[in-house]
Amino acid sequence: MSSRPAPMLEQAAKGTAAFEAAVHRLTDPGITRPSSLPGWSRAHLVAHVARNADALVNLLTWARTGVETPMYTSGDQRAREIEQGARRPATELRADLLAADSRLAAELTALPDECWAATVRTARGREVPASQVAWMRVREVWVHAVDLNIDTSFDDVPHEVCAALLDDVTAAFRARQDCPPVELRTQDADRTWPLGAPGSAEPVVVSGDLPSLAAYATGRPVPGPLYPTGGASLPKLPAWL
Repeated sequence: MSSRPAPMLEQAAKGTAAFEAAVHRLTDPGITRPSSLPGWSRAHLVAHVARNADALVNLLTWARTGVETPMYTSGDQRAREIEQGARRPATELRADLLAADSRLAAELTALPDECWAATVRTARGREVPASQVAWMRVREVWVHAVDLNIDTSFDDVPHEVCAALLDDVTAAFRARQDCPPVELRTQDADRTWPLGAPGSAEPVVVSGDLPSLAAYATGRPVPGPLYPTGGASLPKLPAWL
């Protein structure tokens, strides 16, 4: 049975197109303006997404060849390449993004079915199957399309991706002592996500639509209203990524 993550590959392609379209809408002066991420311009964000594409190509190479190929040589190398990319002229930066995206798309398409189950390691040292590379790119392009701070919000992110992001945050925040006990709940109560250490205290239930819950959990601007238990203030969550 193939481990090829076809649905996530489709969302990665859609998210890449959305990010590229957002960058295309920027004027040359606009690309140097601040993004939603502290200390980063939109140019930093574009350079980061391009270098992330190349880093994920490294993981796919690792999966295909069996030769350990880390995402980045070091954290310093990663930061240096982003800073250098952010200083490039806007035309060059756009071309760099498109070229990097094309390299990644080609590797995602060409990876043999049997290689998707190979174990690789993320930049944070976590061992995962290569099939997770597709999700890593989905997360990158959709969230950073919002972070460009143009006209994309979580309302534009597919609901399947919003739900997967909430799954990701739940896994990251499970049992974290710096995360208050919170239960995220869709308005129809169809899905819930518990955050924070279980049993530490009665959780604050926060209900809302899926895009708004995903935005709140990932620390991004919330497009719609959220309703904490009893009208309390929204608990402050730790930084996600």
